[in-house]
Amino acid sequence: MTAEGPTITESGDVPTVNVRDSHDRQLLCFLEQLIPLDGQDYALLTPVDTPVCLFKMHGDEEPELIDTIDASEPILSVADVVLQEHDLVLVRSAVTLTVSGELEEPDPDDLDDEDGESEDDTDTYELLVSFMVENGEYGLYIPLDPFFVVAKMQGSGEGIVVEGEEFEQIQPRIENELDERELAG
Repeated sequence: MTAEGPTITESGDVPTVNVRDSHDRQLLCFLEQLIPLDGQDYALLTPVDTPVCLFKMHGDEEPELIDTIDASEPILSVADVVLQEHDLVLVRSAVTLTVSGELEEPDPDDLDDEDGESEDDTDTYELLVSFMVENGEYGLYIPLDPFFVVAKMQGSGEGIVVEGEEFEQIQPRIENELDERELAG
């Protein structure tokens, strides 16, 4: 990083960046890569807390991902209580819901079948907790694939989450830059 680059707070030896989304929600992230494009620094980040996804359960059928949910939704209030029983806290963060607290890391051997291959797409998530709300069952799942956030860095050392059309335009350029770095390294 250059001297005029973003001011980044240090958490141990790992740089962290606070990012905001268009709803002014925040998310503390680890800085994975800093990518300058057209005079603007973009950051590839991973959340400090564990990202989780909310699913509606349908008995023996595949769970249904709930993409958008209001932060005041009663389902999340129930999830709060269930997580507190495990000494965990649900955080309504920018980009995604996160859980803070001590979580056990999933064992990669438990995620594969006998051939060492994942069985299907449902293996990309691990169930953290399930709970009932009215007559429906819900679950909070941890994505097993890395969860990346792209942010546009500000002079203050904070980032603004790149969303929507801007993300669609910048994502291929960031991927190309990362590919070039990998080939050069």
